[in-house]
Amino acid sequence: MSTINSVCVYCGSSPGRVPAYMEQASQLGSELAANGIELVYGGGGAGLMGAVARGALAAGGRVTGIIPESLIQQERMLDGVNELGVTQNMHERKMSMFERSDAFVALPGGIGTLEELVEISTWLQLGQHAKPIVMVNVDGFWDPLLTLLDHMRSEAFLRAGFDFDLGVVSDAASVVPYLMDTAEGRRGKVPRRPVRSTM
Repeated sequence: MSTINSVCVYCGSSPGRVPAYMEQASQLGSELAANGIELVYGGGGAGLMGAVARGALAAGGRVTGIIPESLIQQERMLDGVNELGVTQNMHERKMSMFERSDAFVALPGGIGTLEELVEISTWLQLGQHAKPIVMVNVDGFWDPLLTLLDHMRSEAFLRAGFDFDLGVVSDAASVVPYLMDTAEGRRGKVPRRPVRSTM
């Protein structure tokens, strides 16, 4: 049995400039569903959020949306998901998504997507979890961040022993195989300091 039963997807609530962003989001939802993996996401119905959720639902997958009260109108909460959690704030939303997920995937998105990706990567770097993280680098979207990370390494801000394994794939079809391989390699690994909710 797979160690990856649920995947949290971080992504934009806008469609973006490149049509491939929406196409890959929809495909990712379908791929997760086809492999019996639950989608955990931000609960919105617009942009890439809506595309990944609808892709999963159309393929018969299970979808859990988690959205703060303040964003219900802004992100156009999606009806029809299997489970919908409404939180009081963003911190509670992110912790709930973390606790419900075995791995994390970042599709293209804005500052919120970047912040979620960086936070979950920081927790990995600090040994607070051992869950796989992968970026879907659609049309080179994440190239600037990868360049920045290389710069941090060259400037000795990502030191040996404190670096972290952040996966990169070029398309949605590569996500599940990457996560399965990574999870297998980390099987039995225990985080040094598990994340605790302060809510």
